[in-house]
Amino acid sequence: MESKNVWQLISLYLSTTLALLRHLVLHILTFNQSIIKFLDSILSLYFRSCGLSPIAVDLDDQTTLHFWVTNHRRFDKPTLVVVHGYGGNPLWQFIYQVGPLSPRFNLFIPDLLFFGKSYSKSPIRSDLFQAECLLDGLGKLGVDRFSVYAISYGGFVGYRMAEMRPDAVERVVIMSSGLLYSDEQRAAQLSEIGRHPSEILVPKKPDDLRLLVNLSMCKGNALNWVPDFLMRQFITLMYDHCRKEKIELANYLVEKKADTNLPVISQETLIIWGDHDKVFPLELAYKLQRHLGSNSRLEIVKNAGHAANMESPDEINRLILSFVSS
Repeated sequence: MESKNVWQLISLYLSTTLALLRHLVLHILTFNQSIIKFLDSILSLYFRSCGLSPIAVDLDDQTTLHFWVTNHRRFDKPTLVVVHGYGGNPLWQFIYQVGPLSPRFNLFIPDLLFFGKSYSKSPIRSDLFQAECLLDGLGKLGVDRFSVYAISYGGFVGYRMAEMRPDAVERVVIMSSGLLYSDEQRAAQLSEIGRHPSEILVPKKPDDLRLLVNLSMCKGNALNWVPDFLMRQFITLMYDHCRKEKIELANYLVEKKADTNLPVISQETLIIWGDHDKVFPLELAYKLQRHLGSNSRLEIVKNAGHAANMESPDEINRLILSFVSS
């Protein structure tokens, strides 16, 4: 009888322990499923603490743009439009910029179409259409004079904005943007990488995202230590929404012929480039400077790759502040 009671106690203990463990595991899994989303919310709070608020602007019945904008615009401060590239939404790409830049500028930070919360039913996937939409959205927000700081894919958009509206765009900062990539250079680069750009720019798997980051950074394998489940969460949050449209944007850039007659914009332009850029080689920076002539200045950031804004943020912020504020 005593033996039976002992086994009943052991059985009760084991079943209770297993139930508690199952409950704990479920909580851990639920938390794990939301770590990246939680961090995204923290970044949103950080942007708010820097004096920015989110706002959606309906351009028409087909297109809506989302912006982070300065809460209280001051007309004694210059206005800076900050345009992101591939690789996540502006919260993640400009985490090191928004704090130092927000006290000095009226900031307007858009989500480009099909990134973040911006969307359009239009079938057009060109950088020109992105630029037209941004100019329209800024106009609806009452922004008529501003400078542009644009990185990578955003550089294509920012350049078009300056080209279309020289009366509105005062100064231009272009970082790591292959505006003068020739067809031959593009083909050689794609052959070296051995993957279609859309597979890298719009990753599906953790290893795809690691490749994107390793191409963008020069300082070691930045994400090799991050577990796959976190990488999958990031992919779900950043890339699964409007995946088809993001791929179409990438395909448009890759498949269109090189612009051999790129207009020379009239604005003073600061060109910033990492000396170890593996996406757009440094020679493209010199090529762009020669194309723009005496109205441009080239700054090469040492020991930085394509994502110099992440690897050398203090130097990037210093360059932007001195150039745009002057």
